Amino acid sequence: MNKFAAVTIAALMLMAVFVSAASAATSVNTVEVRSPVFSGARLSEITVDFDYTEFAGFYYDIDDDIGSETMRIALVDDPRTIRDNGLIYTSTIQEVGYTYDNWAGEYPKMGFLAQEYVPVNGQPDVLSKLLLDSDDKYTLRVGQTLDLGEGYAVTPKQIDVDGNKVWLELTKDGAYLDDQVLTVTNTDVENSTWEYEEDDVGGEDDVVIMRVHVNEVFQGQVDSLAVVEGMWLISNEPMVIESDDTFGELEVTTIGDNYIELKNDGSIALTKNKEIALAGDVKIQVADSDDVRFYFFKEVTEPGTYPVRGSVATGSFDWDASSFAGFYYDIDANVASEEMNVIVSEGRNIADGALVYTSTMQSVDYEFSDWAGQYSKMGFLAEEYVPVNGQPDVLSKLLLDNDDKYTLRVGQTLDLGEGYALTPKQIDVDGNKVWLELTKDGAYLDDQVLTVTDTDVENSTWDYEEDDVGGEDDVVIMRAHVQEVFQGQVDSLAVVEGMWLISNEPMVIESDDTFGELEVTTIGDNYIELKNDGSMTLSKNKDIALAGNMFFKVADADALRYYPYAEYTIGGNGTTVPGNETPGNETPGNETPAVPGNETPTTPGTPTVVETPTTPVAPGNETPVNETPVEEPAGTPGFEAIFAVAGLLAVAYLVRRN
Repeated sequence: MNKFAAVTIAALMLMAVFVSAASAATSVNTVEVRSPVFSGARLSEITVDFDYTEFAGFYYDIDDDIGSETMRIALVDDPRTIRDNGLIYTSTIQEVGYTYDNWAGEYPKMGFLAQEYVPVNGQPDVLSKLLLDSDDKYTLRVGQTLDLGEGYAVTPKQIDVDGNKVWLELTKDGAYLDDQVLTVTNTDVENSTWEYEEDDVGGEDDVVIMRVHVNEVFQGQVDSLAVVEGMWLISNEPMVIESDDTFGELEVTTIGDNYIELKNDGSIALTKNKEIALAGDVKIQVADSDDVRFYFFKEVTEPGTYPVRGSVATGSFDWDASSFAGFYYDIDANVASEEMNVIVSEGRNIADGALVYTSTMQSVDYEFSDWAGQYSKMGFLAEEYVPVNGQPDVLSKLLLDNDDKYTLRVGQTLDLGEGYALTPKQIDVDGNKVWLELTKDGAYLDDQVLTVTDTDVENSTWDYEEDDVGGEDDVVIMRAHVQEVFQGQVDSLAVVEGMWLISNEPMVIESDDTFGELEVTTIGDNYIELKNDGSMTLSKNKDIALAGNMFFKVADADALRYYPYAEYTIGGNGTTVPGNETPGNETPGNETPAVPGNETPTTPGTPTVVETPTTPVAPGNETPVNETPVEEPAGTPGFEAIFAVAGLLAVAYLVRRN
């Protein structure tokens, strides 16, 4: 082996490490998809009337420009009450084309309470989950099973290559359902498609549950193979809706030929600082404010990768936190920081510098309201940051900001995230003092003795500082407030209430830095501005990586239609949203490979109490031990590092030997 080859191999192995590090998904616990924000002095001054183009939680197909759900408020009592039957939700059936576009015809589709359904036989009150609608390609050997979801599976039993025929079998949970022999031709798609029907599906008969199209059969070197291209599947266990059925606060008032209407059954008070479960996955978040300020939202907790989109545009457009849920927004303080202005010219072109993104620092209150003062916060490319020492070009992740309560024994550790941990070392109950120690990754950082009093919150608060944080000194990394110390039956205890923590590894931004298609053009005293570096074309049927976690989705249509979106991953494993995944257990054909997304980094989490002593914690009003684990960034897989090190050693050996 010559030295050039050795160096090349080493470089490729190191690249594998860094590529893995860059694409490793970071998990969040939940994804919140919010509507526009509605605000006014009283409810009668606010107009609430929105649809799928403004609320990303509602079903929308950008290619066909089709959506079905609307929400409005018509009857109110000031200052904050929605009267009985005053909130009206409507969903209307829409006809859409199959993703496999060689199939003729359309099928009905509609959203219902922010979930996507297929009306069985066109009935708006019999709704089945759409499990598959894809044009992905799968090459299957005889006997190989293609898992379709909900227990359904299709298997080629025999293939007649000479006669261009394939015998398919459908099973559910391993039990036989039906079989079909298809004659595969390029000229007759319908003859190459199996439509499997069932009776008594939500009271409906002759219901097409599955469509599967076989594109080709051929003889491989070893096996006879069938190529499946075109899959469509719905659940055979639909939701049947009747008049007067209730869904949370809403009641079914009308079932029309092609629509369904629900209204609130009883008044709804928009009490400040309250989260209201409305119906299904839809909720209302009300600000902790004397003004009436609220938004509707859908909360997602299932593992997977989810796009959160902004309002749909047909040309030039301005997005802010009210029209793009990916942008940072604090409803209590009514604070937002991000805006994006796009000027489209010549049909689909965004000229150099015609996309302007701006983010401005905002001052917000601590969650622990007894702390005086505020701190700086801003969004940057659809992610939330704290400007270090008020510098908009030194941005640190906010790891903690809460007023939760934790009762700790001496020696018991409170895990704060990113390796930081807080431990009470000793407690002087008579003197109302506590000795705290801060560590990171188990190594000592600092300690502090606090005198705990009800009258002096600042004296009971430890502000831990570090120097050279992104070039900034005297940076407050952590704030911890001790509410109380007391003597239990066995142990001396300290009650921590009020935690704030940022990362000590900030992102440092400089002029002319580039983030995807955007370049930093201005760094002001309290803001940062980026513009597109070079022209961009909004080509139809395209996803455009804009910058960071932000993308543009452009419709597959002659008329320009597009929206911005940000991607968020729950679970940290990059799992595709259920229903959109490619079924498994097949031989890879010409399938579209799974592409890692630009997932949103970890959101502020909840500290975890680490049990060191064996004596139980004395009961109090604390957050229970072993509560929701703290969110941790997904680590870079170790295999690439192992291969890289092994490769480098092998290269060194071969070079030495040569």
